[in-house]
Amino acid sequence: MNKRFIFLIGFFSTTLFSFQAQIPLVHHTTNWFGPNANPVPEFTDATIPEKTNLTLLGDAYFGHGDNTQSVNVKIEVPLIAKKVSVKVWMVPFEKYKVSDEVFQRRNMLVGKSGTASGDFYVQTRISITSEREYRPAIIFNATLKTASGSNFKDRRFFNTAGYYFDTELGKSLHLDTDILKEIRLVANLGFFSWDVQTPGLNVQDDAIMYGAKLILKNDKIGWENTYSGYSGWLRRVPDYGDKPVVFASRFSYYQQSFTAFLQYQNGIRYFPYDQIRIGVDIPLAFLTPNFSK
Repeated sequence: MNKRFIFLIGFFSTTLFSFQAQIPLVHHTTNWFGPNANPVPEFTDATIPEKTNLTLLGDAYFGHGDNTQSVNVKIEVPLIAKKVSVKVWMVPFEKYKVSDEVFQRRNMLVGKSGTASGDFYVQTRISITSEREYRPAIIFNATLKTASGSNFKDRRFFNTAGYYFDTELGKSLHLDTDILKEIRLVANLGFFSWDVQTPGLNVQDDAIMYGAKLILKNDKIGWENTYSGYSGWLRRVPDYGDKPVVFASRFSYYQQSFTAFLQYQNGIRYFPYDQIRIGVDIPLAFLTPNFSK
């Protein structure tokens, strides 16, 4: 009886282990998912707006076997003008089509094309110090990413949540010329964390965030260049990809009632996409809280 019992335990254990071994490991990184799944976090020019700001973005990602078009919506509401704000954003819609190679590499389960909706982000921004002659502006950001994105089976969005904390430092040099009136340098440093829950792996991937930005501008136009990335600790396979790095260059056109911009972004490492982005920032005075009333 004991021998039979031991045999049954061994048989079921071996069967269960074999079944788990056949389940593909899902790599929760930008190297194995769609471009909006866990991108390198963006950071601002180290300022908090005076008025509520609505940003509408249209993105086209291409190259490396994944063509994705998406819409991104952001809104930042200053609770105290230039001091404290709340910012929320998400990708409400994306359309994608991948190659046969990408379909097999990612272990996609449904199809090579389709649509999806993204995660919801909530961020609190606090001004630690304002800019002075010999002192940079310092902004602290605390951000939560939900697990509300759809189509995990086709590797479009993670099925886990995440969060990050980062600090922006910005300092401007003002010039008395018509062509170039301001040179602004911005640095960003923070901590990024997200859950990784797949068969055989249930951990938290922690990463150091970093970035630098150079802005050249006058009253009408601006040119912004950003180098940024984050570096996680997981190394399950050589190209696991939790260390993405991107470079973005943006041209902006300033008007009193809006700012329009065009951006190109290149994935330098572990972000297998090029991006073309068009967008507009719209200040909305009527949606700006006034707690002095």
